[in-house]
Amino acid sequence: MDVPPGVTAWLNEVTDRLPDSPNRVALLTAAVHRTLRDAVELLPDGTAFVRTGDIPAMWLRDSAAQLRPLFAAAHHADVQALLTAVSRRQLEYVVRDPYANAFNSAPNGLGYHRDFADQSPWVWERKYELDSLAWTFDFATRLFRHTRSTEHLNETWRAAATLAIDVIECEQEHELSDYAFQRPDVVAHDTLPHNGRGTPTVRTGMSWSGFRPSDDACAYGYHIPSNCFTAVALDGIAEIAGAVLGDQSLSHRASQLSGELRAGIAAHGIVQHSTHGAVYAYETDGLGRAMLMDDANIPSLLSLPYLGWCSVEDPTYLATRTFVLSDANPWFFSGSAATGVGSQHTPRDSIWPLAIAMQGLTTTTSVERDAALNMLEATTAGTQHIHESFDVNDPAQFTRPWFSWADMTYVDLVLASVGMSPSIK
Repeated sequence: MDVPPGVTAWLNEVTDRLPDSPNRVALLTAAVHRTLRDAVELLPDGTAFVRTGDIPAMWLRDSAAQLRPLFAAAHHADVQALLTAVSRRQLEYVVRDPYANAFNSAPNGLGYHRDFADQSPWVWERKYELDSLAWTFDFATRLFRHTRSTEHLNETWRAAATLAIDVIECEQEHELSDYAFQRPDVVAHDTLPHNGRGTPTVRTGMSWSGFRPSDDACAYGYHIPSNCFTAVALDGIAEIAGAVLGDQSLSHRASQLSGELRAGIAAHGIVQHSTHGAVYAYETDGLGRAMLMDDANIPSLLSLPYLGWCSVEDPTYLATRTFVLSDANPWFFSGSAATGVGSQHTPRDSIWPLAIAMQGLTTTTSVERDAALNMLEATTAGTQHIHESFDVNDPAQFTRPWFSWADMTYVDLVLASVGMSPSIK
C-alpha cells in the first residue's frame, strides 16, 4: 500500500527530534516505509492483510507488533483507518480458527503445512499459541483507548472474544481438550510429544499453550509470559464488553478468567533462583517442574512491562530481568559484535534484535536505551534491515533477509528515545 499522509506527517514530527542522527532517521524511515509499502495489503472488504516480511502469511502476533508503533500516529484519520482495517482482519481470523497462529490472505489453502485433515483453507499454520489471542485483543483494546473509535468493536469482535475465552478456559485443563499437534519428520521442537498432546500438566488456573511465541513447542505447557499477557488482554476484553457493548456477562467472564490466570501465575509461575532470588519461570507444568530461561520472542519475561503486566521497577521483574540478561539464561549470548538474548528457533550464538530492542524499551536508564539503539544500528550488516537474528561475532551472518517485526520494534525504541513511544506509559 502507499504510505498514508498521516504517517508521513508523523514521521516528520519524529525526525524533527533527531536532527543529529541521519543514520537513525534513514533506518527509521526505511523500516516504516518497507512495512507499509511491502507488508500491508488493503483488501476489497475494507480489511488489511499484513505479511510478516519475507514469508507471505499474516501471523496474529507479528501483525499486531508490526503496526503497534503506529498508535503514536493514530490521531491522523488515515492511520486510524489502517489500524482499524488490521484489527478487523485479525478478529475475523480468530472467528475462523481460534487455534491457528498464521493465516492466508484468501481461502487458497497455501498453508506452510497441512497438519490437520480439516484445516481451513484460510489457515497458513495451526500451531496453538496462547499469545496469538492476547496480541489480537490487546491490539483492539489499544485502538479503542488511543482513538475512542468503536468501529472495530462490532459483532465480530464479540464473537471472537467469546471464542477466545472458550478456548482459554478449555485449555486451563488441556487433558480434556481435543487439540493435538503432530508434524512428522521435523526437529523435535516443531511438533508436540506424547502423540501431539505435549508433556503432562495439571490444572493451575493458568492456560496451556502448545507453542511458544517463537513457534517452537513448549517444554512445559504453561508459558508464563503468555499467561501474563493474556491476563492483561482479558482485562481489556472486560472493559470493552462492559463499557462499549454493554455485555456484562462477557465482561464478567473475561474478568474472572483474568483473575484465575493471575492467581495461577502467583502460585506456580514464580520460583526461587539460587543467585537471583524470586524470579518468573519461563514455563511450568503445575507438577513442580519449571523452565528457567527466556527467549527473544515476545511475549518474553524481558518484555513484561512492555506488555502491561508490571512496572519496570517491579522487584520480581527486576530480579528476573537480571537473570535473563546474564549467563544464567541459557539463551543469552555474548560476542565481539553484540550481547543479548537468542532463541532455540535459530542457531546458538545468534542474538535477536527483538530482544535488544526490548532491553532498551524496558530499561529505567537512557544510557541502556541508547546502548541498545547503537547496537541495533551497528549490526545491520549494511542492509538497512533489522534482522531476525545475527551471529554475535559477525552480523553479516543473519537469518531472514526481511523480518518486519524486528524493523518495527526498532521503530518503537526510536520513538521511546524521543518520548513518543505508544508502548511506554
